[in-house]
Amino acid sequence: MVRIRAFENAAEIASQGGVSAYGQSAGGTAKVRGPLHLSTGQEAVPAGVCAHLRASDYLTSTHRGHGHTLAKGADLTRMMCELFGKASGFNGGKGGSMHIADFSVGMLGANGVVAAGLPIAVGAAHAQKLQARDAITVCFFGDGAINRGPFLEALNWARVYDLPVLFVCEDNRWSATTASGPMTAGEGASARAISLGIPATPVDGNDVMAVYRAAASVVQAVRAGGGPQLLHALTYRVKGHVSVDPAAYRDPAELQAALLTDPIARARAAWQAAGRDPAVCEQLEAEAQAEVAAALAVAADAPWPAAEDAYSDVQTTGAGTWY
Repeated sequence: MVRIRAFENAAEIASQGGVSAYGQSAGGTAKVRGPLHLSTGQEAVPAGVCAHLRASDYLTSTHRGHGHTLAKGADLTRMMCELFGKASGFNGGKGGSMHIADFSVGMLGANGVVAAGLPIAVGAAHAQKLQARDAITVCFFGDGAINRGPFLEALNWARVYDLPVLFVCEDNRWSATTASGPMTAGEGASARAISLGIPATPVDGNDVMAVYRAAASVVQAVRAGGGPQLLHALTYRVKGHVSVDPAAYRDPAELQAALLTDPIARARAAWQAAGRDPAVCEQLEAEAQAEVAAALAVAADAPWPAAEDAYSDVQTTGAGTWY
C-alpha cells in the first residue's frame, strides 16, 4: 500500500510540474503527459486482492490502474518511465498512464474506456477455461462502470459459461465528476451480480485485512471451479477525477470524513494496537519513498522513443499490413 501511495504522490506532482517530496523538480513543466487518474486512498483493494494471485493469473484494470499494476508485481521504475513517455516504459512510452500493460506478470492492461476491461477479462477467462489452465482472471472496475452495457454483457457471459473470473468493483462513490449514487438505480453492483446468479461479497475496501480475508475466500472459490464471483469493495476517491482536478464539485465535509478512513493509517493503527513495533511501518514507508525517488531519476534521464517508432505497432486498415 505504501509503495502505491508513494508512486501516486510522485506521479501527481510530476504531472503538475511541481517539486516532489523526493527532491526532484519538474522545473514548472509537467513530466507526466496526458490524463493521470490517481488511486490514492484506494490502496487496500489491490493490495488485499492481488496478494492471493499468481503470476499465471490474469488481471484487467481501469484508467485508474497504477495500484493494480504494482500489486500484480509489475516493475515500478518501468511504469514511471511509461508515464514519462520514455522508450524504456512498458509500452515504449506510447501507452502512458491509461494503457499500461505488463504481460510478464499477467497484467493485460489498463483501459481508458469505462467498463471496457470487463469483456476483455471475460475473454481471457474463457481462454483459460478452454485451455484447462489452472489460473483465473481478476477484473477491477469502478462503480461508474456498472451503468454501462459491457457490465451486464460481461457478467452474463461469465455466468452462462461458468468462467474463472473474479469481478472486483472498486466502489469509490464517484463517476468522473458526478456522484454515482443518484445515477444508479437499485442496490448497485452486488444486487446486479446476484440477479445474474453471481455470488457477491461486500467488504470495507479501506480495511486491507478485511479485503485480504474476503479475497482469500472468493479467489479460492473461483480457482476451485465455482464460476464467477463479485467482490464489492466500498472505498473512496480522495483525489479529483484527474491529477489537475481540484474536485470543487465535492462537499468538503464528505472528503474530510473519508480521510478518517485512510487505509494506510488504519493498517498502521491496527499494527500498533496489536503491540507491534511502529518502526517497521516507518521503515516500509522510507523504503517505498526511496524506491520512487530512484524511479523518478531513472525516468527523467531515460531516452525518448525514436521518431521512427511512431510507425511501429500500427496496422493499416487498407492493405492489412503490419509495420
